[in-house]
Amino acid sequence: MGLSRRDFFRYAGSAGAGAAVGASTFDLKPVAAAATSLKLKEAKVHTSVCPYCSVGCNQLVYSKGDTIIDIEGHPDTPHTLGKLCPKGAATIQLSNNPLRPTKPLYRAPGSDKWEEKPIEWMYEQIAKRYYDTREKHFIEREPGRDGQDVVVNRLDAIASLGSACIDNEECYLLTKLNRTLGIVYHEHQARV
Repeated sequence: MGLSRRDFFRYAGSAGAGAAVGASTFDLKPVAAAATSLKLKEAKVHTSVCPYCSVGCNQLVYSKGDTIIDIEGHPDTPHTLGKLCPKGAATIQLSNNPLRPTKPLYRAPGSDKWEEKPIEWMYEQIAKRYYDTREKHFIEREPGRDGQDVVVNRLDAIASLGSACIDNEECYLLTKLNRTLGIVYHEHQARV
């Protein structure tokens, strides 16, 4: 069969118009909703916060067993109304990535290799290093303008950076911990 260019466009236009009219008469929203509900059937839902920026968009995380199967925006989030940015929509890749480290890794000073360590060892090292740094660099007094010593009780050798994933209560506790240790350089991700 010989099909001229003009005939091709005529048939393609007719087929496209027919498909458009046919698609407009069928409501596919119930089909899409049923497909989504089948995918999430028997899944547990957990509320979470997007880990990327400091906006704090809520997410609904669906899991079956120990596997996350879907992450979507929470419709009760007032500033996004359930929408997520491209990075937030790709959050599922953080947990379902086979290359993601799942055990604590430590690189010794001067080494070029990472080694696995137990989490308890990591906690002990962090606490020990905090303690040693505070004992070595804590400034209790410094000379004032009039030559008299002034009590300052500060620690300039440690800085703290907050997270967008923590709520007001956790921010309060982090601030109290930093002030108790005398840490002056206390910043939050929202300003970085």
